[in-house]
Amino acid sequence: MNDCQLPTEDCLLITGVGIISALGRSVKETLDALRKQQSGLSPVTILDTKLKHIPAGEVKYSDEELLDQLGISTGRDAYTRTALLGLAAAEEAMRMSQSGGDKKRISLVSSTTTGGMRFHEKNAREIFSGTIDRKYISLLDCADAAQQIAQRFGITENITTVSTACSSSANAIIVGARMIKNGLADKVLVGGTDALTRFALNGFNSLEILSPDGCRPFDARRNGVSLGEGAAYLVLESAATARPERILCRLSGYANTNEAYHQTASSPGGEGAAHSIRQALASAGLRPEDIDYINAHGTGTQINDLSEGRAIETVFGHHIPPVSSTKGYTGHTLAAAGAAEAVISILALQHSMLFPNLRFTAPMPELSFTPQTTLEENAPLRHVLSNSFGFGGSNASLIFSRP
Repeated sequence: MNDCQLPTEDCLLITGVGIISALGRSVKETLDALRKQQSGLSPVTILDTKLKHIPAGEVKYSDEELLDQLGISTGRDAYTRTALLGLAAAEEAMRMSQSGGDKKRISLVSSTTTGGMRFHEKNAREIFSGTIDRKYISLLDCADAAQQIAQRFGITENITTVSTACSSSANAIIVGARMIKNGLADKVLVGGTDALTRFALNGFNSLEILSPDGCRPFDARRNGVSLGEGAAYLVLESAATARPERILCRLSGYANTNEAYHQTASSPGGEGAAHSIRQALASAGLRPEDIDYINAHGTGTQINDLSEGRAIETVFGHHIPPVSSTKGYTGHTLAAAGAAEAVISILALQHSMLFPNLRFTAPMPELSFTPQTTLEENAPLRHVLSNSFGFGGSNASLIFSRP
């Protein structure tokens, strides 16, 4: 079924998107890089780390450059890199949707996992010795980025931060959808932001799951994840308030589940992920065969790709649509990943394109399908599924459909 299953005014619509990542500082730059099959993974040059040799999806702008681009000239010390990345993406989304009017009816649901950790990695000794004002301790709080974004756009009510590991911004989108459905807001700015930190790089390295040469999701020779940083935000609203000329697509289905299988590992059979996908399909009133493309979570680790692959086989059987993971382009942007891949899914719908899985060399013997390996244009896409699966079995699935 292709039409909204609820009364027209209750349909959830996307009217603006914004993104910043290793692929670029805008939706246009992101699409151009995807079209060129150009990966943003490279040695780390801005973050001070001993792991500079390991490729990551680093945004190649310093904090000072981001401040200048955003027109921030005072109180520069009061902005973390996480907040700056979030401001850049949120500004593009709000500008695209031309969101104005009564800001009391605009809410914000943001997400992050690292918060102000990078600022504290650099300045902790000075803060606690009194060399730097102790008021900056508050920047460590995960809510800081959301507050900075809210202040930038005059949003004063229903400001929320979600942190559910790698599914954070996908869950932020779901929270925003539920707020609109329950009459708590006319429109919601939803998404997530995360900056690369030494803690995250060292942590994933200690787990021995960082790829030394760039992630290759769903490949038999996959050797780990590539971390990234960035932000992505979407403006979500109902048909009752959306201007028709601003509608990019519909959020037609969504679901989140928590299997609590393990602190970090996905369930081997992908039961939780399969349940999330099925619930998203049910909420959209769609059948598995209605999905035309799956933007997979696809981290490139041994466990994740096998688990997600089995979940896809469980739900779609012998009729699996094209599947690819775009983390080979951006790296795994942690809390921002769900929103970043939502934006990429929307670009796929808008431009009728299938984006290939980078660095693929050999199919996984455990799975019956292989990922998309070529750029395909003029693809007849109506419904796109985007998966985000986090530590602790926090699973989220989103379905975007043509308006």
